[in-house]
Amino acid sequence: MLRMMTVLATVLAVLSGTAGPAAAADSRLTFTYADKKVRLTCGPTGGGHPRADEACAVLRRIGGDPARLEGGDSLCVLLYQPVTARLHGTWRGRPVKWQRTYGNSCEMSRATGVLFQF
Repeated sequence: MLRMMTVLATVLAVLSGTAGPAAAADSRLTFTYADKKVRLTCGPTGGGHPRADEACAVLRRIGGDPARLEGGDSLCVLLYQPVTARLHGTWRGRPVKWQRTYGNSCEMSRATGVLFQF
């Protein structure tokens, strides 16, 4: 009986040790705007995003929530050519779905930084 409990405890410890961190690191996101689309994975970093390391660092800082971005202070022309930025997927195992329309691509870049620079 004691041996069976020891084996069971060991199996549970191994399973909980591997399932927890793997689920927490599951971050697969798709970014789209206009006719452009790119995938990004974080933990480990990968996908087709040209600045994947920087994008993952930004997402870690904001907890995977683009609504928490503070944006930059660059100037943009007042030209109305709306562009919609979209992000969907999972961030650390949690579903993420975000969308915002900006007056033009400069305003989008200013607000989202490296995330939509592809």
